[in-house]
Amino acid sequence: MTQWSGYLGLILQGALVTIELTLMGSVLALIMAFLAGIGRVSRFFIIRALATTYIEFFRGTSIFVQLFWAYFVLPFAGLSLTPLQAGVLALGLNVGAYAAEVVRGAILSVGREQYEACTALNLGRWQGMRHVILPQALLVMLPTFGNNAIELLKATSVVSLISLADLTFQAQVVRSQTGSTLMPFLSVLVIYFALALIISWGIRTLERRMARGLDGVRV
Repeated sequence: MTQWSGYLGLILQGALVTIELTLMGSVLALIMAFLAGIGRVSRFFIIRALATTYIEFFRGTSIFVQLFWAYFVLPFAGLSLTPLQAGVLALGLNVGAYAAEVVRGAILSVGREQYEACTALNLGRWQGMRHVILPQALLVMLPTFGNNAIELLKATSVVSLISLADLTFQAQVVRSQTGSTLMPFLSVLVIYFALALIISWGIRTLERRMARGLDGVRV
């Protein structure tokens, strides 16, 4: 029993690393999503081209290859990253590319009358985007952002390939030391599921609060 308590401790340590990866990766993904998503609807061709290139590249290549580039190839260019930094970079850039299309679609879903209202109020393009369009579009983005966050959570398991002691890596360690496959991977399954439920609950709560703040506004 004591032995299994120690192994459970290893798995929980891995869970903390997974949570850290998910939180930091999600922050980076959100930043990239808004930069690229807004860039996709820019009036300037060069900005649209850069945003589109980023989105298509990271959606069109494997997360495994992106992770290996971040950890093994970037050092040849003079940029050495720790396994945690490489994991956050690869996960954030990858998921951010998918979320960027969510941002673009949500912005375009806002009714044309809202843009006309911005013009009538003499708001500049950025002022209208910030104060009128994005607050309405964000409510449309939230459910898919929740899905993106859960996908990022599950994708954190790839960092075990660069020997970062996340949840999956620690489960493999326990399996190799005990010869048991059921207990460590059942524990991992339950923890991933619990974390995904927490993300879903958080997004739904935020969505309800934001919807109350936009009562009467047609999105």
